[in-house]
Amino acid sequence: MSELDEVVGAGAPQRVGSFRFFLDGHRWEWSDTVAAMHGYTPGQVTPTTELLLSHKHPDDHPQVAAIFDQMITAGQPFSSRHRILDTDEQIHHVIVVGDRMLDEDGQVAGTSGFYIDVTDLRAQDLRDMTDEIVADLEQSRAVIEQAKGMLMFAYGIPADRAFDILTWRSQQTNTKLRIVAEHLVAAVAAAALLPDAVRARFDHLLLTTHRDGPG
Repeated sequence: MSELDEVVGAGAPQRVGSFRFFLDGHRWEWSDTVAAMHGYTPGQVTPTTELLLSHKHPDDHPQVAAIFDQMITAGQPFSSRHRILDTDEQIHHVIVVGDRMLDEDGQVAGTSGFYIDVTDLRAQDLRDMTDEIVADLEQSRAVIEQAKGMLMFAYGIPADRAFDILTWRSQQTNTKLRIVAEHLVAAVAAAALLPDAVRARFDHLLLTTHRDGPG
């Protein structure tokens, strides 16, 4: 199993694999599993945008090309269900999920994500899996935003510095960013009680948000 396969996990490695796209040089990396989905042995070819698009089913090619364009030009996360043709012209039905990959400064450095080969799944199973993946991705983003908001409030710092703190804790503890955010949000919710005077001031600010300035 390659390093990228380990990012996704050990479950069903022949059906799940991962990828990375770097804006710097428009470089791609794919796991051995994703290479196999396309019909290649590990290290046989270097993935490129052109190569990946060449494997898309003709009916799905325009849709995926548009997604790639948004991913490359705007760094937008995505979720797609489409078909690919391997080197033997066999059709694989895949779900591909990608999210923004950030550098140490919190800037978009590319996209990372994974492929799931769902060729053998029933249609309803496929819909359920897609919904679950998208919901999990949205939940991850939401809890990170919550944690950022708590840090911004606690330290009086902007959003990018709050994200820096979360990223630093993730690196220092070798813990996924989402897990760090979840633990912080849960801990603050369980332990943080605002003094009555602070809460009263907050109540006042909330009830006067329609004004031009602070009340």
